[in-house]
Amino acid sequence: MVIVVEHPGGHKVVTRQWHYYSGKSSAAELRNCKVFAGTANPQLCEDIAEYLGTELSKVKLGAFRDGERVIEVLEPVEGKHVYIIQPVCRHEEGSVNDALVELILMISCVRRAAALSVTAIIPYFGYARQDRKMGNTVPISAADVAHLLSSVGVSRVVSIDLHCGQIQGFFPPNVPVDDLSATPVAAAFFAEKNLKTPVVVSPDAGGVRRAKEFRATLDAMGFAGKTSLAMIIKQRRAASQIERMDLVGDVRGRDCVVVDDMTDTSGTLVQAAKMLKENGAERVFAFCTHGVLSPPAGERIRDSELEELVIANTVPLPPSFLNDAGLMKKVRVLSLAPLLAEAVRRLATSQPLHNRPLTKPKL
Repeated sequence: MVIVVEHPGGHKVVTRQWHYYSGKSSAAELRNCKVFAGTANPQLCEDIAEYLGTELSKVKLGAFRDGERVIEVLEPVEGKHVYIIQPVCRHEEGSVNDALVELILMISCVRRAAALSVTAIIPYFGYARQDRKMGNTVPISAADVAHLLSSVGVSRVVSIDLHCGQIQGFFPPNVPVDDLSATPVAAAFFAEKNLKTPVVVSPDAGGVRRAKEFRATLDAMGFAGKTSLAMIIKQRRAASQIERMDLVGDVRGRDCVVVDDMTDTSGTLVQAAKMLKENGAERVFAFCTHGVLSPPAGERIRDSELEELVIANTVPLPPSFLNDAGLMKKVRVLSLAPLLAEAVRRLATSQPLHNRPLTKPKL
């Protein structure tokens, strides 16, 4: 369902039923704000600015020949509320580390230029998987990244589906973290599909809460009494290596939607789809917020039992996916630009920051 919303001045914004968005901001609402974009996901940044109803502020981003990042803000930010959009992920311009360093330096840059506040919009929080000590000689990298961001003066952080909620506690009390959920957006998208008595599947015990949220959205959008939950219990041999998987729940003759926060090499996801089909599932879909999609994810997804993999646009698709028409028939990308634009608008106008209610918002 496509909704075209007319705004004063003749501007139109195209939204869909699964967008959480209440319209563009007025010039008055953003008069004391500046929105900057890093290089990690330029399309997402441009889309957020479009839905927000503003233009991205000017900044010069580059690098010396040895890879050292160079940053120059080209607009005055003194006394302004600054928003910096930068997922910490691999991208065409560089690596995860390049994105992180660029974000840190951008925050430092506007702070030294006397910005009143700096909010980091981090759709994908890199290093989030390293959220605890798995041995005596390893760092808690997610905590270290939080300390780096805090040390250069970030005022607030907005993220999407952190790998683990405890990461919010790695920031000091004076740096609030708003971890938004993409699950209601994806569930509203799946509610438009002709699903057969759907089963929402969590790929591990830690994702059950996310699966429950997904199911609740489906129930609120016409599937009440038709959905159920299942869970896969997995034992790992090492990172990205599964030794054994067991299914808890009945999926026979039903459509399954595997819900997870991310997929990297997609080994777990493909094995889960195979197990569900072996246990009698009709069709197997998957929603993973962050499509990191490192090799050999493409080959695995193409040859898998998955009917469709749905991801959000927090991380740009790798060229190997974009250049493979056959593979892209199995992959669908949902835009979170309306949700993030709505978040920025609410922060700029001191409104509660949430992506509820479950019902479609008024436009």
